[in-house]
Amino acid sequence: MSKAIVLLSGGLDSATTLAMARAEGFACYALSFDYGQRHRCELEASKQVAAQIGVIEHKTVRLSLDDIGGSALTDLSIAVPTVESEGIPVTYVPARNTIFLAIALGWAEVLQVQDIFIGVNAVDYSGYPDCRPEFIHAFEAMANLATKAGVEGQSFHLHTPLIDLSKGEIIRTGTRLGVDYGLTISCYSPDAQGRACGQCDSCRLRRQGFAEAGVADPTSYVSS
Repeated sequence: MSKAIVLLSGGLDSATTLAMARAEGFACYALSFDYGQRHRCELEASKQVAAQIGVIEHKTVRLSLDDIGGSALTDLSIAVPTVESEGIPVTYVPARNTIFLAIALGWAEVLQVQDIFIGVNAVDYSGYPDCRPEFIHAFEAMANLATKAGVEGQSFHLHTPLIDLSKGEIIRTGTRLGVDYGLTISCYSPDAQGRACGQCDSCRLRRQGFAEAGVADPTSYVSS
């Protein structure tokens, strides 16, 4: 089996991406990040998702993006919005996917893995610039220029199987592949028990996705 690294946040999209990589026959190494996010309960979700779907190894890397702040997800003085906003929202974490992919790339070199999966989406993506195809293509080109493996001809490939799917299509795909979405957490501002707020952008997109897919939403919400 070919090996792949899969970025796994514990959310709906990354769980589906892991299931899709497994369905393609990859032996998967899951990579999560404890980066100072306010919704750290997603890390426990990532462990459960990795166990449910099946991985060779699950690694959690500790970062401190809260040291620089600049996002409602890493700076507690910035409120998570409860209404849809225009432009790039305050829940955007500066350079997050660039940093995450750079670390995934380093691990890929160590493991001699050429395939990296990330669950970015350009349809229901909340306006994040690092979820666009242009970013993915640019990072892949950089990866093959900046690494020993790339220079020696072992080209890296970034897989983005969700890039053109709606949230409903993502959920239907994951349901077909046996993903237990009850294990996942998408909320940006869950309570101490890990219950979703039901009001942030991520909760809104998640609810709409389950409705579009015609699948019962297993999420535990604080508000109805």
